Amino acid sequence: MDLKNQKRMAAQLLKCGINRVWIDPNRIEDVEDAITRADIRTAINSGTIKAKQKIGVSRGRARHLYKQKKKGKQRGHGSRKGGKKARKPKKQQWIQTIRPIRARLKTLRDEGKINRNIYRKFYMKAKGGMFKSKAHLETHLRVEGHLKEEN
Repeated sequence: MDLKNQKRMAAQLLKCGINRVWIDPNRIEDVEDAITRADIRTAINSGTIKAKQKIGVSRGRARHLYKQKKKGKQRGHGSRKGGKKARKPKKQQWIQTIRPIRARLKTLRDEGKINRNIYRKFYMKAKGGMFKSKAHLETHLRVEGHLKEEN
């Protein structure tokens, strides 16, 4: 009862590996008699020979986790790898800080609330990293008397 040749032909016809070829145990005699590719093809069409399903790792759990993370879940301290600056680089943080500050300085200058000299002075301070936010910048402008209180 050596079905090695039949399995090999079936694997070629089914376009799969020999290990994935399944032969119906109740109809082994019919497969033993099949010696040509045409006989094997007939056995495949009748359902005596089939290709087993591929064995793989399910992505269901991974997809679920991905959906949860998109919602902002599962991102706590225990799930993090890498430091603070690995998740949001220093340069990105700097860009997010400096752009609004510079934009605010420009609008104040264009509206005439501060003059060119004050603009330049505070622009350079901002470049040096003196202000941590737009509100911080405006506080400094008010304290130094360059910006009037708006009511």
